Parts: sequence; structure tokens; C-alpha cells
Amino acid sequence: MTARPCRSVLYIPGSKERALEKARGLATDGIIFDLEDAVAPEEKPAARKLLAQVLTDWDFGRRMRIVRINGFDTEWGRADADAMDEAIARGARIDAILVPKVNRAADLDAVADAVPGADLWAMMETCAGMLNAAEIAAHPRLKGMVMGTNDLAKELNSRFRPDRLPMQTGLGLCLLAGRAHGVTLIDGVYNAFKDEDGLRFECEQGRDMGFDGKTLIHPAQLDIANAAFAPSEAELTLARRQIAAFDEVMAQGGGVAVVDGKIVENLHIVTARATLAKADAIAAMAE
Repeated sequence: MTARPCRSVLYIPGSKERALEKARGLATDGIIFDLEDAVAPEEKPAARKLLAQVLTDWDFGRRMRIVRINGFDTEWGRADADAMDEAIARGARIDAILVPKVNRAADLDAVADAVPGADLWAMMETCAGMLNAAEIAAHPRLKGMVMGTNDLAKELNSRFRPDRLPMQTGLGLCLLAGRAHGVTLIDGVYNAFKDEDGLRFECEQGRDMGFDGKTLIHPAQLDIANAAFAPSEAELTLARRQIAAFDEVMAQGGGVAVVDGKIVENLHIVTARATLAKADAIAAMAE
């Protein structure tokens, strides 16, 4: 699990300068600067130029900067990648290039060659991609996976259910693959941005499944996602108690502690320390 907070990752259209400016003051852990779905075909060249300049000249603080380019099977993808590579050469901080509709690991190779100065993230939004999640996660340049649940639902021909039962298999395959290879895992968007209860349920579901955070389509969703994917005070208190109890037992030559009637072994301490590290990283984001 990554120690860098990725509780909230907000999509921002790369063509909207006002939205890009506003994002600099939002409480989001990461930003996906979108050149793909959020930008109309006739606006793509201008959006590419604007975004390259913005990422070179503007400060986005500690927020992770991720650029979603168009696919290399379109007329815009290679130009997007070349523009971001040139921006990096001019000093732009781009943490990752997000590649849409990754079906297999080989889909990442051309992008890796075109933008050697940034990590790669993969949109997992096709049935083929889900079935090949293990080989995609093993790609040497891949550092993150983003669930594209809208496109996945379209491919599955599934109906919306609050429990997301139709896509549990695909999400689970990505979680297994991502954890096996140390990849950051970000859950898909919740479309009804005014439905706070529905968003909260889906955030908590994703958190409990093992996702690091959630992609968002509107700033109004930030508070709920940030709260859901952050350790609660109860979790932090328990983590500290587990560590203290385990350290005491170890000092006495033992190997297993008991807290609240439950066994605490070294594996629980690894999780407890990760929980505290995550809380520290979240606190650092606000500095």
C-alpha cells in the first residue's frame, strides 16, 4: 500500500484554464489532467498546448499530477505524449501519464518510450484489461491503476447496482494484481455527484475492498472521499495500542500480544505502522 495519499483523485479537463486554476486550491490528493474524454476533438490541440504550459509554469503543491492522454490508436495520442515529454524537459512536474483502455502490457510500451521521464498509470476499463490485469501490473514502468467503471459497465452490458455486483470480478482481479506488484489502486468514479449518501457508500465499499482512493468528477465529492479513505481516530488509537502491546511483549521475549481479546502478531504491526504512516502523510498534505 502506498504511503503517499491518494484518497481523492479529481478529473480536471485539460482545456479549461479556469478549472485548472481552481484545482490549485482544492483539497485533492491528486489531479488527473484530462486530455481524453473531457476534451472535444476540435479542442484537443489547444488543450494539449495549454496543459503543457500550465504544468511547466504553475505550482500545484503536493498534489500528484497525472496526465491522461489520448490513446495511441487515435490521431491525438502520440502528439499528447510528445507534448508532455517536451514539458518535462522544460521543467514541468508530471508524476504519471495515464494511458486509456489498456488491454495488455504491450499497450504501455510505446508510451513508455515516448515519455521516459514519468511513471505510467493504466486505465482499467475493458474486459480484456481486467483479464490481463496481472501482466499489466507487472509492467516495469507501471505505478498505478485507475478503474474505469463507466466503460467497464458498458462493455459488460451490466445494469447499475449500488453494490456494483456485476463488476466485482474485474475490480477484484485488479486489486489482486496491483497488490502483488506494489501498484497504487484507485477506484472508479461515482456519477451522481449530488448524491452524498451514495458516494459515501461506494467510497466505503472501495476502501474496504482495498483501494487506495477514488477518482472524482466534481469538487463537491472531495470531503467524503478524503474522509472515507483516511484512517479514523479509532483506527489510529487501535494501531498505537497494538504497537505498544506488541513492543512490550517483544521486550519480554514473547512474540504474540493480545489487544481487546484479539491476537496481535507481527503482520498486524506492519498494518498498524502503515496506518500511522498514512495519517502522517495526510497531515503533511495540509502543511
